[in-house]
Amino acid sequence: MPPAPRVAVVDDDVSIRHAMLNLLRAAGFSASAFADAESFLGSKRRRGISCLVADVRMPGMTGLELYEALAASDEPIPTILVTAHDDEATRLRARKAGVHCYLGKPFSPEELCECIRSALAGRSTPTS
Repeated sequence: MPPAPRVAVVDDDVSIRHAMLNLLRAAGFSASAFADAESFLGSKRRRGISCLVADVRMPGMTGLELYEALAASDEPIPTILVTAHDDEATRLRARKAGVHCYLGKPFSPEELCECIRSALAGRSTPTS
């Protein structure tokens, strides 16, 4: 049996981080959590991450800036951005940058898991 895909969650809200970790593990993914983009970028655990779920608004580097930094460094990771502060400009910028999915909070567990599965399979998914 192959190992479970590794998903990283980057969110500054500890309750959201824990809820997503529990959800992803219950769905059969291996999951790690980080409080901010800088912690993720500085972690050795980022190697082998199959998919990234990041909050758009965080202190310091935003989730979109994190995705752009990974893409620019030739280490792209399929990324799902989540936000409680949805706005069209950020959604458009995410789409143009190549973010796999863009989900407004609240979203259903099924929506998140489907975005992750489609990212892992390399399927094209609209950024919602």
